[in-house]
Amino acid sequence: MRTNIFIDDEIIARAMDVSGIKTKKDVVNRALHEFVLNNSKKNMLDLKGQIKFSDGYDHKALREGKHIDIS
Repeated sequence: MRTNIFIDDEIIARAMDVSGIKTKKDVVNRALHEFVLNNSKKNMLDLKGQIKFSDGYDHKALREGKHIDIS
């Protein structure tokens, strides 16, 4: 879809600089894609109290690659 919009040249230039993207079209498409992904994720705070972990669950051990028995 073709759309004509005004976008601040400074913010486009900064976005292109930090991302390494070469065209305005591509940087706008990337920004919109990331906006949708970020706003589609479930807010972790909304899950507070809704997840039941198994007894003996140790997230730190899992992070370190240690085997834990949760049975």
